Amino acid sequence: MKSRMIKCFALDVDGTIADNEGHLDLEAASMLRSLTKLGYQIIFVSGRSAWELIILAKYLGTSLVSVGENGGVLSTSPLDIQVIGDKSKTETAYDYLSNKIKGIEIKPTMPRFTEVVLKRNFDIENGRKLLSENKMPVNLIDSTFAYHITDKTVNKGAGLKLALEKLKIDPAETIAIGDSDTDIPMFKLCGYSIATGKPTNGAKETANYTVNSNPGEGLVDAFQLSFQKILNTNLEEELKK
Repeated sequence: MKSRMIKCFALDVDGTIADNEGHLDLEAASMLRSLTKLGYQIIFVSGRSAWELIILAKYLGTSLVSVGENGGVLSTSPLDIQVIGDKSKTETAYDYLSNKIKGIEIKPTMPRFTEVVLKRNFDIENGRKLLSENKMPVNLIDSTFAYHITDKTVNKGAGLKLALEKLKIDPAETIAIGDSDTDIPMFKLCGYSIATGKPTNGAKETANYTVNSNPGEGLVDAFQLSFQKILNTNLEEELKK
């Protein structure tokens, strides 16, 4: 079988390379360095802040091009951060929800340019209903790490599309790997997609492949599956080159 042309891996962070407490899987981290040395582009596409993704990429030795805040921010370096979403919309929506839902709380995180991050301590469907009834131009999404109020015009797929355009990489040459419903837009954009970790039903239903495993371990399994099923080669042999 002929090997497909793959140039890039687009990776979620929480629940994929790390658990939802932020603990990084060291085997997965080592594999990312090896894949970078082999010439593959690694792009983090996450609900985390731009600063966290820049630090993570710098530490792992991968590309500094990343998509943060669930598509709200595109960064190529600490000095080049493109804000895509509109934080005034998300702050207005938060003020509205905080007056309607008792006990709603902001989750302590690194500073955000475009979104409001909330603790997962209230009924998200009720929150979505309230926002819809008030015609708020935002989405309320669940990354399994937190709830996020995002500008309705942004998502991981749209942000990743901009990142790939900067790198002159076709989405068809990209494998997206993630675990939650927030990853569905990039699954739909890319040529191939793998749901990993402990994926949501939506992620599993949308992805081309599913690897059920713990975060980190599942990413290693997803890379092995990528080489076996998509690139039609053996990952261990490639890493020896």
